Amino acid sequence: MEISTPLKICLLSYRSNPHCGGQGVYIRNLSKALIDLGHAVEVVAGPPDPILDKDVTLSMLDCLNLYDPTHNSGVSLFEKLKNPINLIEWLSAATQGYPEPFTFGLRAYQYLNHRLKNYDIIHDNQSLSYGILALSHRIPTVATIHHPMTVDRRIAMKSVRSFSKKIQYMRWFSFITMQKRVARRLPKIITVSDFSKKDIAREYTIPESRFSVVHNGISTSTFHPVPEIKREPDRIIVTNSSDSPLKGLYYLVQAIHIISKQKHVRLTVIGTPKKNGGIVKLIETLGIGHLIDFTGRISNDEFLRQYARSSIAIIPSVYEGFGLPVGEAMACGIPVISTSGGALPEIAGDAALMVPPENPVALAKAILNLLNDPERAERLGLAGYKRVMEKFTWKAAAEKTVDAYLDTIHRYDAQKTIERKTRPVIFPTMQEA
Repeated sequence: MEISTPLKICLLSYRSNPHCGGQGVYIRNLSKALIDLGHAVEVVAGPPDPILDKDVTLSMLDCLNLYDPTHNSGVSLFEKLKNPINLIEWLSAATQGYPEPFTFGLRAYQYLNHRLKNYDIIHDNQSLSYGILALSHRIPTVATIHHPMTVDRRIAMKSVRSFSKKIQYMRWFSFITMQKRVARRLPKIITVSDFSKKDIAREYTIPESRFSVVHNGISTSTFHPVPEIKREPDRIIVTNSSDSPLKGLYYLVQAIHIISKQKHVRLTVIGTPKKNGGIVKLIETLGIGHLIDFTGRISNDEFLRQYARSSIAIIPSVYEGFGLPVGEAMACGIPVISTSGGALPEIAGDAALMVPPENPVALAKAILNLLNDPERAERLGLAGYKRVMEKFTWKAAAEKTVDAYLDTIHRYDAQKTIERKTRPVIFPTMQEA
């Protein structure tokens, strides 16, 4: 897209893990693509530090970072709690809440309050904090919502029977009330799929006309075929090690147990399981630890080699607003089996084998069928690669994002013009004059 005047963009991201999680991937790739189009980008982020292109300015906001036990070692917590925002964050976390979106917004407001002249637009990456809403009254502001967090809450509540555990989940997801209120008052929302647009509009009661759908891109410089590495028969890969019920690893582990009664397979899980978490306990209960390997944190090069060695990639998610792992696997030319949860059918199209979510029997059957049909597997791998190359580039995502920026700026300017014209004229008194 050719532009007459480059935009000065502030991207906000409250938690952007550079090694896992869709939000970290989103910030890294979108910021680079916007820079490549000629715009200036500053990322204002909370921990952990995102990995960004060298031309992207990064400003980290200091916080307690309570979910990294090493962060506050050697530092007096009492001294940190003298800061009111830190105190709010600590009290909320101590009572099983998740305060980061809220407190990040407060810190972002403090940081940006006297810097707004440096930007043309603020783009919030799903913190949807009251602080961001306050900024939106003073500068054009748009937010990305990847999918409605109400879905995460529902699936988490469904996954447990204990009343106390349900109460914990309700407390953890209490930030959703704030996010719904803020989202309803923002003039423009970007989301990553048509499916997410409909879900967010329904769950948050927002007119669909206020959304811009911008599909994520896939980083084909990182994810691509490596033909010189031979695929290992019966080797399966999944890129999600999370205990989150939303990601569906529980069902894949159960499927591996079913398959193991008929065929010897190996499952490679990219990541590290939660210590003594539900996934580890399930693997121990089923007695299939010898069939499953967790890689821990690995480099991008090693990630690519793991894909290249595998016969099939599995996306077992119960729900995805987009599903970067399905696109990344297809970009590597590996055959994909995905659930039909959320937007996954929209992204995978006819280039993946689809199964219902939360169904380990159907998943096991699909894996066995594809492992026993190498010609079909090869066709799927080629179709997936072609689909990514044609439909999911970060350049296209950045261009459509800029369209959303320009529309937001135009609407903001028009609204401010109306406010100025309708503002009552107050004549000074003789004494004031």
